[in-house]
Amino acid sequence: MGKRSAFARIDKDLYRTTDPKPVSRLLPWLRPGASFVEPCVGWGDLVGPLMRAGHACNGRYDVVARYPGVEAFDARCFDAERLRGADYIITNPPWSRDVLHELIDVLPRLAPTWLLFDADWMHTRHADGRMRHCTAIVSVGRVKWMRHSAHAAKDNCCWYLFDSRSIACAGPVFLRRAVA
Repeated sequence: MGKRSAFARIDKDLYRTTDPKPVSRLLPWLRPGASFVEPCVGWGDLVGPLMRAGHACNGRYDVVARYPGVEAFDARCFDAERLRGADYIITNPPWSRDVLHELIDVLPRLAPTWLLFDADWMHTRHADGRMRHCTAIVSVGRVKWMRHSAHAAKDNCCWYLFDSRSIACAGPVFLRRAVA
């Protein structure tokens, strides 16, 4: 998954999000009881923790429906009908740049969109035009993508909040949870 890995990529970037850290870092920034759709659901690893935290899942989609309740649909073609009135779009999208950039261009037009991917992306030329619609960033740090691995990945991750209805004139806000 990372740029310093010698391992072959998993087909369709189907990396599991079983590490609890990404969801725990996102929860403080979601409106209580908010609804969401998951357009790149994979095995549904984000859906369960978000629902247990009191959020409603209005739809689960992926290019391949791997389990009951998931609709086969390409998120790059997402539309308002698939949103089903959800407050947010929340997903760990494929990190392949061509697919990721298409999702950043499409999904935030429909609803505020939280995307989990590498922190380095914001420093690339591909981010330039897209960052104007990034309103917030939540640092996650290194994530353990392989459930039985002893180690987390070498790349840091962030949740990026994109919203095409907003232009972040001063740049995105880096959200930090208060430490007691």
